[in-house]
Amino acid sequence: MSGTRIGMAMSGGVDSTVSATLLREQGYQVEGFFMLLPVAGLEGQIRRVRHLAGQLRIPLHLVDLRQEFGQVIRYFVDSYRQGLTPNPCIRCNPEIKFGALFAAMQKHNMEQMATGHYARVLRAGDGSAALYRGLAPGKDQSYFLCRLPAGLLERIVLPLGEWHKTEVYERAARLGLTGFDGQESQDVCFLDQGLSAFLRRQGMTDSEGEIVSSDGRVLGRHRGIWHYTVGQRRGLGLPDATPWYVLGLDGRRNRVIVGKNDELFSATVMVRDLHWLAPAALPWQGLVQLRSRHRAAPARLEQAGSGGWRICFDTPQRAITPGQFAVLYQDDRLVASAVITGPGHPERDTTDT
Repeated sequence: MSGTRIGMAMSGGVDSTVSATLLREQGYQVEGFFMLLPVAGLEGQIRRVRHLAGQLRIPLHLVDLRQEFGQVIRYFVDSYRQGLTPNPCIRCNPEIKFGALFAAMQKHNMEQMATGHYARVLRAGDGSAALYRGLAPGKDQSYFLCRLPAGLLERIVLPLGEWHKTEVYERAARLGLTGFDGQESQDVCFLDQGLSAFLRRQGMTDSEGEIVSSDGRVLGRHRGIWHYTVGQRRGLGLPDATPWYVLGLDGRRNRVIVGKNDELFSATVMVRDLHWLAPAALPWQGLVQLRSRHRAAPARLEQAGSGGWRICFDTPQRAITPGQFAVLYQDDRLVASAVITGPGHPERDTTDT
């Protein structure tokens, strides 16, 4: 690593800033790269990251990716139009941060790329690399890196994989790097005024339709399926002895499907677009995580018809959400990921997508 030129993806936050200091101590030649994205407060972010790069005494490059980032926003908006719940960070990482930004780093002769993600890239004796969970309890971010190309891992460095957040703050304070207290990046960087306001600015309009029970009974009206998500209880306006919950969104028929809490549970999840990060034999067994804050649970992956896949959990899981990502782990190693199409049934071999 001594003398290796490495590009640090800098955001102006404590994680990427401390990561840059760690890399420099390890002998890397560090240069900072900041993505210009279509987000609120961009000028303030630029001033801050320039100030930090100056404190660290490393070169800083501004990379304009506002046009490229449009594909992430289109994916996000189109998903809601179809009644899906997207994860823009998972889409952004392979296409923008580790895609377009890394390409810009390579134009500046960077040999490797680093980010402040709390995850680990471990290398074997033959030089191959694998992605593992970060060690900090409750802070692991490997889930968001599940769609990276497997071959790219050999060129990625994640300095904070074994660090706890408190240690990162303490490190920043010792170095005299201030202004980070209580500062955490939001889940979706471009939602500065909330989801509904953002989608309206992107041209989404209310489109009334039916709220129906799982057996097809019309129970009420909704103002647009993009206002709802699987598992939602509030805002349905359906009084009853026990609460109603959103079970699914039918984009084709513009319907919100509701049911009772026990109907939200399924032991089977149908998925598509399986992406492998590590070799594995089928049927595969391990742990599967269905959302960024979902606790991974034991499950089995098997093929289901032409191009489809089925995940069978040992115990039923709540609120299976189409559009989200199922991420497969062998202990702490990230093995694969797939896009969730919905809950399924063991006897079915196909699913609607």
